[in-house]
Amino acid sequence: MNQSACFVAQIDLSLASKLEGDLKEQGFELSKPQYTLFQAKKKGVSCTLYESGKLTVQGKDKHDFITFYLEPEILGKLTYSYPDAELDRTPHIGVDEAGKGDVFGPLVVGSVFADEAGITELSKMGVRDSKRMTDSTILKLAEQIRKKFSYALVKIFPQKYNELYEKFHNLNSLLGWGHATAIEDVLKKSPCKKVTIDKFASEHVVDSALKRKGIEVDLTQRHKGEEDIVVAAASIIARAAFVEGMEKLSDEFQVNLPKGASPAVIAAGRKFVTKHGRALLPRIAKMHFKTLEEIQAI
Repeated sequence: MNQSACFVAQIDLSLASKLEGDLKEQGFELSKPQYTLFQAKKKGVSCTLYESGKLTVQGKDKHDFITFYLEPEILGKLTYSYPDAELDRTPHIGVDEAGKGDVFGPLVVGSVFADEAGITELSKMGVRDSKRMTDSTILKLAEQIRKKFSYALVKIFPQKYNELYEKFHNLNSLLGWGHATAIEDVLKKSPCKKVTIDKFASEHVVDSALKRKGIEVDLTQRHKGEEDIVVAAASIIARAAFVEGMEKLSDEFQVNLPKGASPAVIAAGRKFVTKHGRALLPRIAKMHFKTLEEIQAI
């Protein structure tokens, strides 16, 4: 894919007013050169919609604009993010996790199997890297994926997570076990030797975890693994399960639990301690995070 070239697409002119309104909301400055409906510019991105319906996009920041707005909201297809020629259509399992960097909530590892037809279906569904999607979009897509594909989820809520962390003494070892377990579980439904994961540590971590389970697969570990559409599907079901897990814990303890490890997390943690006491923190929090020292310093 040539990221520096001008991107050109044909759009349905009935979407022109939506596109124009969205661009204004996103801070674009609009003008109307001859033969266009409008031209919109902001730092890093310029796009022009012609009277014919031809849309051009250029600029150094066009990738995120096309991937996270234009394709899902206007084009309804992923020919730029996942060009058909570049899709790996070999049947394979994709694996990814969610919740690793969040103080509160579960760690979730998801795995999805897709064959050639399934990979085409994932592309049509609008599956992409979950990191820049809204929670509502993730939850809707995850429901579709769970209905149509073989999948497995390893959900490790904080109480169990803290027990396992004491056993493994290392987050990557715990993640390796989680990935191996998610692969093992989906293999029971869809035997497949080809597996791709989002690389998070030295390759031997997952290799060793699979060997301990007696599992032999053709494993590819890659950085930016979500560029593989089946790994992206796994990231979506994992993220959805994490979001649902956060909601469950928030409801159970009647405290709003924020994501991440921000000052808002510290404030919520201190509110939790005031309400429920320090002894119950391991029910909602991954206790090895340094943030816990600040939460408990009250």
